[in-house]
This record gives sequence, C-alpha cells and structure tokens, in this order.
Amino acid sequence: MAITTGCASKAPLPTPSQVDLDRFMGAWFVVGYTPILVDGKAHNAVEHYFLAPDGKIRTTYQYRDGGFDAKLKTHTPVGTVYNAETNAEWRMQFIWPFKAQYIIYYLSDDYNRTIIAHPNRKYAWIMQRTPTISDGDYEDMLKKLEAVGFERSLIQRLPHDWSSDQERLRVIESIGSRKPLADAGL
Repeated sequence: MAITTGCASKAPLPTPSQVDLDRFMGAWFVVGYTPILVDGKAHNAVEHYFLAPDGKIRTTYQYRDGGFDAKLKTHTPVGTVYNAETNAEWRMQFIWPFKAQYIIYYLSDDYNRTIIAHPNRKYAWIMQRTPTISDGDYEDMLKKLEAVGFERSLIQRLPHDWSSDQERLRVIESIGSRKPLADAGL
C-alpha cells in the first residue's frame, strides 16, 4: 500500500514506542486512505497481516474495485520489520527489488485503530478492526494526520457496505491472524 518516494526535507514521523506484532496481526478495515493508481475506486477494503515463522509479514490488501459488488482485487506484498526496537517501521515489497517505507504512525492502546503513513506525507491509511467509523472518530484521525503535516484534502473516506459481501466478511473475521487472508480462498 505504500509508495517509494524521497522525503529528505521532512522530519521523521513519530511512532508508538512499541508495537506488539502478535496483537497487530489480523484484519484491519481501511476506512480512510490516499488512493493510488491501483486502488482509486476501492470499496470494502481490508488489509490483513500474518506473521510467518521466518519473521516476514505476509500481507493481503483486498478490496472490491469500483463498487460493492465489483470484482475482488487482491495484492500480496511482503513486509519486513525495519526497526526491531519499536516494530513500528516496516518495509513493504510489492515488486522485487523495491521496498516501500511503511510507518505505523498511530496505534490506539487497545489495538483497534491505526494510521499507517509514508514519511513524505502524501500517503496514509486510516484503519480499524471494524468496517464502520463514526464521523467524530474519523475527524480525530484526520486531525492526527494534519498535526504531522498531511493535507486533509488528500485523504478520502473509503466506502464500506458489507450487506452483499457477508460471506467474505465472515471469512475475514473467522481466520483472525491464524493464516494469510490470501490463503482463505476468496
């Protein structure tokens, strides 16, 4: 989900002092994001993480492309923890040999809401463990992004309506962090 671009003039993004990788694994519903070329019309987007025995993070980014009943798209980058002291800085590899910076900028104490960001302040993803977010909570997340230099206008609310996607939602909720979402047969 992240893009590789330089950011020499930007101060480093703050991160949580420690991310418990086991608690971070599993499904995160993307409720706000800066669309990129491949996901500009995403609906019902989910980012799922699975910590493999080799320490790699098998990631599945899955969404309906263009509408709630549209074709399901799946991307499977592999993440690597870049800063083992905090576990909040990763590198994501979509295409070899390129790795994109992936920063866990914000993480709620209960591990129910997070913001993933790129240091260039052009790309961010607001995610939570449930597909719906209140207007007030969404506004709070936008303020957190603005506080570190993100332009509010770049962030779009991502539509969710799971009424016609119940089986997929059931599978996402049932696998937890036991296996990669890409292996669930969706």
